Amino acid sequence: MTEVAQGRTATYPDPPTAGAADPSAAHLARLVHRYGRSPFTPLETVRHELGVDRDTFARLLATVRRRPDLRAAVTAGPSGKYWAKTILPLERDGVLDAVLDRKVVYPHIIALYPGPTCMFRCHFCVRVTGARYQQSALADGNAMFASVIDEVPPDNPFAMYISGGLEPLTNPGLGELVSRAAGRGFKLVLYSNSFALTEQTLSRQPGLWDLHGLRTSLYGLTDAEYEETTGKRAAFGRVKTNLLRFQRLRAERDRPVRLGFSYLVLPGRAGRLRHLVDFIAELNDAAPHQPVDFLDLREDYSGRPDGKLSAAERAELQDALGDFAERVAERAPTLRVDYGYALQSLKDGAESELIRVDPAGMRPTAHIQAGVQIDVLGDVYLYREAGFPGLPGAQRYIAGRVGPDKSLLEVVGEYVRGGAGVAAVPGDEYFMDGFDQVLTARLRQLEADIAAGWGDFRGFLR
Repeated sequence: MTEVAQGRTATYPDPPTAGAADPSAAHLARLVHRYGRSPFTPLETVRHELGVDRDTFARLLATVRRRPDLRAAVTAGPSGKYWAKTILPLERDGVLDAVLDRKVVYPHIIALYPGPTCMFRCHFCVRVTGARYQQSALADGNAMFASVIDEVPPDNPFAMYISGGLEPLTNPGLGELVSRAAGRGFKLVLYSNSFALTEQTLSRQPGLWDLHGLRTSLYGLTDAEYEETTGKRAAFGRVKTNLLRFQRLRAERDRPVRLGFSYLVLPGRAGRLRHLVDFIAELNDAAPHQPVDFLDLREDYSGRPDGKLSAAERAELQDALGDFAERVAERAPTLRVDYGYALQSLKDGAESELIRVDPAGMRPTAHIQAGVQIDVLGDVYLYREAGFPGLPGAQRYIAGRVGPDKSLLEVVGEYVRGGAGVAAVPGDEYFMDGFDQVLTARLRQLEADIAAGWGDFRGFLR
């Protein structure tokens, strides 16, 4: 299978066929094509598209199930990142079954939001300007976080990460929490803007060296770009200084903390990607034996109701991604780049778009078994972008509160058994990040398949 888009060609493996005259081979090829591009399509929809009866369709699905080559062709398609990065790992770990069966289990992923405030005011962030948690709440909040760390079973070392919400490094007890988690075998990744990642912070909070990884969100590559995005003057220079020092200290101490970045390609800045590689190469030069480990590259789809780029933007970004990949190979060859759901297919020359779930498509009971977010107060949020203080409407998505007399598992149990759910209203979709969107779309698909009598084959690939 070959797609041509904006001058670049992407080739994906064709499924083996039994000859052009074999209708089942043609049907299998259409199934692979459909689910390689639209992984969240209900089975009954595709059965009608093929025009086959239920028995024939069941035989086709059974063939896909036992043919690794067909599965590989699907996951190699333009939307293969959805399958490989999220859907199939969650299926393998039984997470989606737990949601559908309404089981009371520990959430698969637990995000700790310990930051009481943030020094930035990014234009794409949903945070209410000036909203923060009181410093007086931190002692009880950190005790609560410690209880969660002690409670979660250690069988999955990546069950927790630290993010926000607000900036985690504004919590002076963060290092102690990191050490506590590391002592139980958890490999925590800290999501930070690194503005407060000073040598003084590292000295006061030595537990930060027990992190598994530090992922810094970059908001530009100059002070002017940072100020335009975050409202903070001279911010990039400070972040860069902090990271260069962190690189040197990481090498001097021989600490295995993984260092990486999250970079959002804002409108009009696709051409800056080559300078992003130069910035990473400069950090590598500061510690040649411990280069930067990873980069998560994403496109800003905010402000685009249909979730699509214009033709001109798509062409510009596709060319920039090609140049970027070549420059990475030249200047930062050990860097692992994750292009996310949409940028990977765009880079490869295929058409793809991000999943966009509107309020009508949101599940009233969400997916607490898959993931939760816990803030300083102990409030357990159902969606990743809801955990901000004072955010209008976000309190409706609080499942309960962890405290001295209530564990996280008890919060999950009460919520699951209660079954009340939340009736979504316009604007609630912005409480979901990309992970929440994918989960919701997948669960809706599975529910449709089960309702249509396709429970044994639900979701196409398992």
